[in-house]
Amino acid sequence: MTRAELISEIKTKKTFLCVGLDPDIEKIPTHLLDEEDPIFEFCRQLIDATAPYCVAFKPNTAFFEAYGLSGLTSMEKTIKYIKADYPTHFLIADAKRGDIGNTSSMYAKAFFNRLHADAITVAPYMGSDSVKPFLQFDGKWTILLALTSNEGAKDFQLDEGKVDPLYKYVLRVSKEWGNDHNMMYVVGATKADMLTEVRDIIPTHFLLVPGVGAQGGSLADVCKYGLIKNDIGLLVNQSRSIIYAGSGKDFANLAAMEAQNVANEMSTYI
Repeated sequence: MTRAELISEIKTKKTFLCVGLDPDIEKIPTHLLDEEDPIFEFCRQLIDATAPYCVAFKPNTAFFEAYGLSGLTSMEKTIKYIKADYPTHFLIADAKRGDIGNTSSMYAKAFFNRLHADAITVAPYMGSDSVKPFLQFDGKWTILLALTSNEGAKDFQLDEGKVDPLYKYVLRVSKEWGNDHNMMYVVGATKADMLTEVRDIIPTHFLLVPGVGAQGGSLADVCKYGLIKNDIGLLVNQSRSIIYAGSGKDFANLAAMEAQNVANEMSTYI
C-alpha cells in the first residue's frame, strides 16, 4: 500500500484506527473453545466487526507463536483472511524483528513475500544493515521502534544523562535509511508530550502510536502534538480495550461499539 492510498483510506473512512489482534486463549470467550481453530475464529469475528471503523489491523505475532505450529497456522489464516476480504486495510505484522543482514532478509521475505503483510515492526538497535533489507521491497513499509509506550522505555530511550536521548539519535540517523513512503516509527501515546520533539526531527513520517486505551494514553494529546495537517500521519493502535471489550457471545458486537466510539472521536480531527 502506498502512502497516498493509506491517506486516502483515512480521509474516506474518517478514522486512523489500527486494531491490534492479540489473541490470548485464556481470555477469549469460552464458547469459542469449541471451534476447530479458536484463535482464528476469535480474530475473524473481530475483523468483521471492527473493519468499518479502522484502516489497519496489526496481528501481534507473539500471541500466535506462543501456541506453536497451530498458532502459526492461525496467524497465516488470519492474515490471509484480512488480505482476501479487506484488501484496502493496511496490514501490519507486529513482529519486532531485526538481525544481521542475511537474517533480516529472511524475516522480510517471510512477512512480505509469504504472508503479504504491508508492514512489519523492526527493532533498529543493530543498525542500518539490520534494517535496510526490509526496505528493499516495493510497496512495503518498515516501522522502526523509536519511543515506546512501556514503562521500561526510560531505561535507554529516555536517558536524561545524555545531551541527546537515544530515541532522538535513532530518529536522526535512521531517517536517512529510507523515506516517508517506506518508513514509519513507533511512538507511544504515553509519551505524547514528546511528539513535538519527534515531529521536529521527522515532520512528515507516519507514526504508529500504541498506548491509547488500556495503557491510558490520550488520543487528544496524540493529535495535538503528532497530527500532520492534510496527511494526518498517524495510525493509532488499540488492542485490549477493543478486542476484550466483552467476554460473552456478544464480544464482537461490543468490540465494534468500542471501535466505533474511537473512530467517531478520530473523525473530529480529520
